Amino acid sequence: MRKQKKFRFPLNFRTLYRVVALVAAFATVEYFYAQYIRPKAEYAAAQERVLKESDSERAGQTQRAIPVILKDTEQQICMSLLVWAFLLILEKVALLSGERRCLQTSFLDLAKGERIIPGNALGFYREIRESVEGTGSLRGKLLPQFLMNGLHRFHSTHSISAVSESIQQDSDIASEQMDTDLSLIRYIGWAIPSIGFIGTVRGIGEALSQAEQAIEGDISGVTSSLGLAFNSTLVALLFSIVLTFFVFMLQSSQDNLILNLGRYCQEKLISAMKIPVIGEGSTGSSPAPVTS
Repeated sequence: MRKQKKFRFPLNFRTLYRVVALVAAFATVEYFYAQYIRPKAEYAAAQERVLKESDSERAGQTQRAIPVILKDTEQQICMSLLVWAFLLILEKVALLSGERRCLQTSFLDLAKGERIIPGNALGFYREIRESVEGTGSLRGKLLPQFLMNGLHRFHSTHSISAVSESIQQDSDIASEQMDTDLSLIRYIGWAIPSIGFIGTVRGIGEALSQAEQAIEGDISGVTSSLGLAFNSTLVALLFSIVLTFFVFMLQSSQDNLILNLGRYCQEKLISAMKIPVIGEGSTGSSPAPVTS
């Protein structure tokens, strides 16, 4: 009897980081609320009651304090999601920094006048692969993969235009992959104002449920509920604006990286390629120097 294979979730480093970042974000914000926001909001509420009883002109000013604006559950969730999004952005920034460092690496050590021909392309391919395998920081990076794909295509097609098409295809795929990786952060940017609107609906609903007390002259419950409604929307929209700005900057950084990778391949790889004429020794796989 054949044993049924168990499904295993493909847990990798990035997935683990996102889960840990989510837990850390909510735990950190909860601690911040427990230690600062809620005590300050309770103190402000007690102070407001004292001011109202004394008919002070300062009554109502404490309702504009930051802890009072942030004290409700919807604002706490929005802040937790914002912190989570920033942690995800830091991960993306670290990955982009690693890709940019590759631009400072010389993968093709060509002598003066040396050219790459189809016959020695595989030799350069092997050199780059050995460099990547011997250096842990280069594994999984885009630039060496672009170069190796281009060299392999050059060896098999003997066409420089085919190499250019290969690099363009790799650039498009990398750009789409990077854009896909931003989908979770974009979702958080959509979820934050949505949660704020939920707080608005909840606050208005609570205010309407206390309409009878307001008619009788007690409007404290209505004002508190309306405060929840407006504060949740205000906080959510502010957080969304901040997050959208950072997502825009990250998207711009990704686009610039793709352009720089393509420029590097054009200057260091494609410009060094040559299709030798008959009699120049276009066959062979060893990286023998070919002068122009």
